[in-house]
Amino acid sequence: NVVSWTAMVATYSQNGYGREALKLFGQMQLKGTEPNKVTLICILDACASLGSLTEGKKNHARIMDKGFEYDIVVGNALVHMYGKCGSLRDARNVFDEMPQR
Repeated sequence: NVVSWTAMVATYSQNGYGREALKLFGQMQLKGTEPNKVTLICILDACASLGSLTEGKKNHARIMDKGFEYDIVVGNALVHMYGKCGSLRDARNVFDEMPQR
């Protein structure tokens, strides 16, 4: 289930294994498990640690498709990811769009 997958993704991401977190996330989706907000926050952390702006933007689009972009924790994770990936304009745009800061 999504909780078990998210726990593994988070474990990889938080311990410096961002690539493995992204691979596991791909496997999770192939198995038909839909990510929740926590899963996507962990994936944004993996993207940030890798400096992978391309993957980060893909997941930002996924967040918007799911309607999670106005969640303050998700917003903070997006700002962090864009900042770590060197896209300060995108970080500022997300920050400016956050309903709460």
